[in-house]
Amino acid sequence: MPSKRYNKNAKLVEGKKALPLKEAVQLLAKFEKAKFNETVDLAFRLGVDPKQSDQMVRGTVPLPHGSGKVVRVLVFAKPGPTAEAARAAGAEFVGFDDMIAKCNQGWVDFDVAVATPEAMVEVRKLGKVLGPRGLMPNPKTGTVTDDTAKAVKEVKAGRVEFKVDKAGNIHVPVGKAAFKPEQIEENARSVIEAVSKARPASVKGVFMLSCTISATMSPGVRVDTREFVATA
Repeated sequence: MPSKRYNKNAKLVEGKKALPLKEAVQLLAKFEKAKFNETVDLAFRLGVDPKQSDQMVRGTVPLPHGSGKVVRVLVFAKPGPTAEAARAAGAEFVGFDDMIAKCNQGWVDFDVAVATPEAMVEVRKLGKVLGPRGLMPNPKTGTVTDDTAKAVKEVKAGRVEFKVDKAGNIHVPVGKAAFKPEQIEENARSVIEAVSKARPASVKGVFMLSCTISATMSPGVRVDTREFVATA
Protein backbone atom coordinates (compact mmCIF):
# COMPACT_ATOMS: atom_id res chain seq x y z
CA MET A 1 0.00 0.00 0.00
CA PRO A 2 1.38 3.44 -0.95
CA SER A 3 2.14 5.71 2.01
CA LYS A 4 0.20 8.88 2.80
CA ARG A 5 3.23 10.87 1.66
CA TYR A 6 3.33 9.04 -1.68
CA ASN A 7 -0.41 9.56 -2.26
CA LYS A 8 -0.07 13.25 -1.40
CA ASN A 9 2.78 13.63 -3.88
CA ALA A 10 0.93 11.62 -6.52
CA LYS A 11 -1.89 14.17 -6.47
CA LEU A 12 0.59 16.83 -7.63
CA VAL A 13 1.25 14.92 -10.86
CA GLU A 14 -2.26 13.61 -11.44
CA GLY A 15 -3.41 14.31 -14.98
CA LYS A 16 -0.27 16.23 -15.89
CA LYS A 17 1.24 15.89 -19.34
CA ALA A 18 4.98 15.49 -19.89
CA LEU A 19 6.71 18.67 -18.67
CA PRO A 20 9.84 20.45 -19.89
CA LEU A 21 12.82 19.28 -17.83
CA LYS A 22 13.08 22.47 -15.75
CA GLU A 23 9.41 22.31 -14.76
CA ALA A 24 9.57 18.56 -14.06
CA VAL A 25 12.49 19.07 -11.66
CA GLN A 26 10.73 21.99 -9.95
CA LEU A 27 7.65 19.80 -9.42
CA LEU A 28 9.80 16.99 -8.02
CA ALA A 29 11.34 19.48 -5.58
CA LYS A 30 7.85 20.28 -4.23
CA PHE A 31 7.26 16.67 -3.17
CA GLU A 32 7.22 15.86 0.53
CA LYS A 33 10.58 14.16 1.22
CA ALA A 34 11.27 10.79 2.81
CA LYS A 35 13.29 10.58 6.03
CA PHE A 36 16.47 9.68 4.15
CA ASN A 37 18.35 11.35 1.29
CA GLU A 38 16.62 9.72 -1.67
CA THR A 39 18.36 9.03 -4.97
CA VAL A 40 16.92 10.87 -7.99
CA ASP A 41 16.70 8.73 -11.14
CA LEU A 42 15.89 9.19 -14.80
CA ALA A 43 14.06 6.31 -16.47
CA PHE A 44 13.85 6.04 -20.26
CA ARG A 45 11.74 3.76 -22.44
CA LEU A 46 13.41 3.55 -25.83
CA GLY A 47 12.13 2.58 -29.25
CA VAL A 48 14.87 0.02 -29.82
CA ASP A 49 15.11 -3.76 -30.07
CA PRO A 50 17.91 -4.70 -27.63
CA LYS A 51 18.07 -8.18 -29.17
CA GLN A 52 19.60 -6.57 -32.26
CA SER A 53 23.33 -5.97 -31.78
CA ASP A 54 23.16 -2.77 -33.85
CA GLN A 55 20.49 -1.32 -31.54
CA MET A 56 22.44 -1.56 -28.28
CA VAL A 57 22.47 1.75 -26.40
CA ARG A 58 25.20 2.28 -23.82
CA GLY A 59 27.73 4.86 -22.74
CA THR A 60 29.02 6.99 -19.89
CA VAL A 61 28.41 10.61 -18.97
CA PRO A 62 30.01 12.87 -16.33
CA LEU A 63 27.47 14.53 -14.05
CA PRO A 64 28.36 18.24 -13.57
CA HIS A 65 27.44 18.05 -9.88
CA GLY A 66 28.33 14.43 -9.19
CA SER A 67 25.92 11.66 -8.22
CA GLY A 68 26.01 12.33 -4.48
CA LYS A 69 27.01 8.73 -3.98
CA VAL A 70 30.26 7.45 -2.48
CA VAL A 71 31.65 5.18 -5.22
CA ARG A 72 33.89 2.31 -4.13
CA VAL A 73 36.38 1.41 -6.86
CA LEU A 74 38.28 -1.83 -7.41
CA VAL A 75 41.29 -1.72 -9.77
CA PHE A 76 42.74 -4.89 -11.24
CA ALA A 77 46.39 -4.12 -11.93
CA LYS A 78 49.67 -5.95 -11.46
CA PRO A 79 52.07 -4.47 -8.88
CA GLY A 80 53.87 -1.41 -10.23
CA PRO A 81 53.35 2.26 -11.21
CA THR A 82 49.84 1.69 -12.63
CA ALA A 83 48.63 0.10 -9.40
CA GLU A 84 50.25 2.83 -7.32
CA ALA A 85 48.64 5.54 -9.49
CA ALA A 86 45.23 3.95 -8.88
CA ARG A 87 45.80 3.99 -5.10
CA ALA A 88 46.94 7.61 -5.21
CA ALA A 89 43.79 8.53 -7.16
CA GLY A 90 41.61 7.12 -4.38
CA ALA A 91 40.78 3.54 -5.40
CA GLU A 92 39.62 1.59 -2.32
CA PHE A 93 40.84 -1.78 -3.59
CA VAL A 94 43.87 -2.41 -5.82
CA GLY A 95 45.41 -5.76 -6.67
CA PHE A 96 45.65 -8.56 -9.18
CA ASP A 97 45.91 -12.22 -8.15
CA ASP A 98 44.57 -11.48 -4.65
CA MET A 99 41.56 -9.52 -5.93
CA ILE A 100 40.77 -12.05 -8.65
CA ALA A 101 40.80 -14.83 -6.05
CA LYS A 102 38.58 -12.79 -3.73
CA CYS A 103 36.02 -12.12 -6.50
CA ASN A 104 36.08 -15.81 -7.45
CA GLN A 105 34.90 -16.51 -3.92
CA GLY A 106 31.87 -14.27 -4.54
CA TRP A 107 33.11 -10.96 -3.11
CA VAL A 108 31.55 -7.99 -4.94
CA ASP A 109 31.59 -5.27 -2.25
CA PHE A 110 32.43 -2.44 -4.67
CA ASP A 111 30.57 -0.25 -7.16
CA VAL A 112 32.90 0.01 -10.18
CA ALA A 113 35.75 -2.19 -11.42
CA VAL A 114 38.63 -0.84 -13.51
CA ALA A 115 41.28 -3.04 -15.15
CA THR A 116 44.40 -2.60 -17.21
CA PRO A 117 44.33 -4.27 -20.66
CA GLU A 118 47.03 -6.65 -19.37
CA ALA A 119 44.92 -7.65 -16.37
CA MET A 120 41.82 -8.27 -18.50
CA VAL A 121 43.31 -11.57 -19.76
CA GLU A 122 42.54 -13.01 -16.32
CA VAL A 123 39.68 -10.69 -15.29
CA ARG A 124 37.57 -11.92 -18.23
CA LYS A 125 37.38 -15.26 -16.45
CA LEU A 126 35.31 -13.53 -13.74
CA GLY A 127 32.45 -13.05 -16.21
CA LYS A 128 30.01 -15.23 -14.25
CA VAL A 129 30.66 -13.27 -11.06
CA LEU A 130 30.94 -9.70 -12.36
CA GLY A 131 28.83 -9.83 -15.53
CA PRO A 132 25.36 -10.35 -14.00
CA ARG A 133 26.01 -7.45 -11.60
CA GLY A 134 27.17 -5.06 -14.33
CA LEU A 135 30.64 -4.86 -12.77
CA MET A 136 32.77 -6.21 -15.63
CA PRO A 137 35.32 -3.63 -16.87
CA ASN A 138 34.65 -2.56 -20.45
CA PRO A 139 36.72 -0.48 -22.91
CA LYS A 140 33.52 1.25 -24.13
CA THR A 141 32.91 2.72 -20.68
CA GLY A 142 36.52 3.71 -20.07
CA THR A 143 37.07 1.09 -17.37
CA VAL A 144 39.68 -0.91 -19.31
CA THR A 145 42.67 1.41 -19.50
CA ASP A 146 46.32 1.83 -18.59
CA ASP A 147 45.48 5.27 -17.22
CA THR A 148 43.90 3.89 -14.06
CA ALA A 149 44.29 7.18 -12.16
CA LYS A 150 42.17 9.05 -14.71
CA ALA A 151 39.50 6.34 -14.70
CA VAL A 152 39.31 6.30 -10.88
CA LYS A 153 39.06 10.09 -10.67
CA GLU A 154 36.31 10.27 -13.32
CA VAL A 155 34.22 7.57 -11.67
CA LYS A 156 34.56 9.15 -8.24
CA ALA A 157 33.78 12.63 -9.60
CA GLY A 158 30.36 11.43 -10.73
CA ARG A 159 30.66 9.70 -14.08
CA VAL A 160 27.71 7.36 -14.53
CA GLU A 161 27.15 4.53 -16.96
CA PHE A 162 23.95 3.81 -18.87
CA LYS A 163 22.94 0.67 -20.73
CA VAL A 164 19.64 -0.41 -22.23
CA ASP A 165 18.14 -3.52 -20.62
CA LYS A 166 16.35 -6.43 -22.30
CA ALA A 167 13.04 -4.56 -22.15
CA GLY A 168 14.39 -1.45 -23.90
CA ASN A 169 14.66 0.64 -20.71
CA ILE A 170 17.47 2.68 -19.17
CA HIS A 171 17.74 3.81 -15.53
CA VAL A 172 20.36 6.40 -14.54
CA PRO A 173 20.94 8.13 -11.17
CA VAL A 174 21.21 11.92 -11.54
CA GLY A 175 21.72 13.05 -7.94
CA LYS A 176 20.18 13.13 -4.50
CA ALA A 177 16.96 14.71 -3.20
CA ALA A 178 19.08 17.09 -1.10
CA PHE A 179 20.61 18.60 -4.26
CA LYS A 180 19.40 22.02 -5.40
CA PRO A 181 16.86 21.79 -8.26
CA GLU A 182 19.36 23.54 -10.56
CA GLN A 183 21.95 20.83 -9.87
CA ILE A 184 19.50 18.02 -10.58
CA GLU A 185 18.36 19.76 -13.74
CA GLU A 186 21.92 20.18 -15.05
CA ASN A 187 22.80 16.57 -14.23
CA ALA A 188 19.61 15.29 -15.86
CA ARG A 189 20.18 17.46 -18.92
CA SER A 190 23.65 15.94 -19.37
CA VAL A 191 22.22 12.42 -19.19
CA ILE A 192 19.33 13.04 -21.60
CA GLU A 193 21.71 14.64 -24.11
CA ALA A 194 24.12 11.69 -23.80
CA VAL A 195 21.36 9.11 -24.30
CA SER A 196 20.03 11.10 -27.27
CA LYS A 197 23.47 11.14 -28.90
CA ALA A 198 23.80 7.38 -28.34
CA ARG A 199 20.87 6.73 -30.69
CA PRO A 200 21.81 3.84 -33.02
CA ALA A 201 21.77 4.72 -36.72
CA SER A 202 19.55 1.69 -37.43
CA VAL A 203 16.69 2.98 -35.22
CA LYS A 204 13.78 4.40 -37.19
CA GLY A 205 10.98 6.60 -35.86
CA VAL A 206 10.74 7.81 -32.28
CA PHE A 207 13.82 6.96 -30.18
CA MET A 208 12.84 8.17 -26.69
CA LEU A 209 9.32 6.86 -26.17
CA SER A 210 9.18 8.23 -22.64
CA CYS A 211 11.36 9.77 -19.94
CA THR A 212 10.47 10.01 -16.26
CA ILE A 213 12.27 11.57 -13.31
CA SER A 214 11.61 10.39 -9.76
CA ALA A 215 13.10 10.03 -6.29
CA THR A 216 13.43 6.65 -4.55
CA MET A 217 10.09 6.92 -2.72
CA SER A 218 8.24 9.33 -5.01
CA PRO A 219 5.91 8.99 -7.99
CA GLY A 220 7.44 9.73 -11.37
CA VAL A 221 7.18 13.03 -13.24
CA ARG A 222 7.10 12.66 -17.01
CA VAL A 223 9.67 14.70 -18.92
CA ASP A 224 9.10 16.13 -22.39
CA THR A 225 12.28 15.32 -24.34
CA ARG A 226 11.39 17.17 -27.54
CA GLU A 227 13.70 20.07 -26.64
CA PHE A 228 16.68 17.72 -26.88
CA VAL A 229 16.12 16.31 -30.35
CA ALA A 230 13.28 16.65 -32.82
CA THR A 231 12.98 12.89 -33.29
CA ALA A 232 13.55 11.93 -29.65
